[in-house]
Amino acid sequence: MVLMVRILFGSLFIGLVFSDPPPVQDYCVAVTDSETFIPCKNSSLVTIEDFVFYGLNATAEFNDAGQALVSVNVNTFPGLRTQGVSLARADFAVGGVAAPHVHPRATEVVWVLQGTFLSGFIDSQERVFSKVIQKGDVFLIPRGLVHFHKNVGDTHGSLLGFYNSENAGRSTFQDTIFGCEVKEEVLEKDLGLSAEDISKVRGRKLNLCGKAEAGFSASPN
Repeated sequence: MVLMVRILFGSLFIGLVFSDPPPVQDYCVAVTDSETFIPCKNSSLVTIEDFVFYGLNATAEFNDAGQALVSVNVNTFPGLRTQGVSLARADFAVGGVAAPHVHPRATEVVWVLQGTFLSGFIDSQERVFSKVIQKGDVFLIPRGLVHFHKNVGDTHGSLLGFYNSENAGRSTFQDTIFGCEVKEEVLEKDLGLSAEDISKVRGRKLNLCGKAEAGFSASPN
């Protein structure tokens, strides 16, 4: 009986720690050629370069919200396939924000490289947990919860986000609701918006459904 309890506890613990299924081989370098439908690169063709990612030290192009994102997930770093981890670097101009968004497949741990941020998340009971964090601080965002970041300092800021999934996924309210083909009458009734309001929002530059799959808090993190 004690052994069964221990096995059950161990199974539950592993399920909580790992977001992705545990690997059944040493490594599985993703095949980027979509026409092959082969999940892993032939091991005889794998080289050291499959386990190295270049470019995380460079700042990407800033978007209209004042954020620049470099994502390191299985889509950009094939060596991460089956390893259950990914990361992203997000740079923020003064006042730059990562709008509220979720990562449906991963818990996120954010490390402040430089700057001062107001970071927070909202739980399923609509409680807001937020705090001003600074260089060296680490902030935990539970899996699947809406969260946000804003650079509240007077200088450029940078965050490094870590995820327990090879592809955490990313979904924002604006892109998901207004960027997808949700009927206007549904939005009017549920959100109390007029057809004119909805048209204005949809007229902005939005990601199409599913296009933000690989991002960090932007949305990383």
